[in-house]
Amino acid sequence: MAIALHILSPEGTLVQADVTLVTLPGVEGPFTVLKDHAALITALEKGSIRYIESGEEKFLPIHEGFVEVRDNVVKVCVEV
Repeated sequence: MAIALHILSPEGTLVQADVTLVTLPGVEGPFTVLKDHAALITALEKGSIRYIESGEEKFLPIHEGFVEVRDNVVKVCVEV
């Protein structure tokens, strides 16, 4: 089972994919979410979201936002 990644912005859905990992630019420093990660909600700062979809590494630059991780679902709201 993969992680369901949903990245949303005021403009609409930017990413909706099943991924193996997500690295996010947290305000306390970057962190990586893997399968079965503990639930959390935190703010994000300017940087890049890195994720691996179907074995391919992808990046999405952001200005700021926040993330909720729960039950192998990562929901990210960002300004790009």
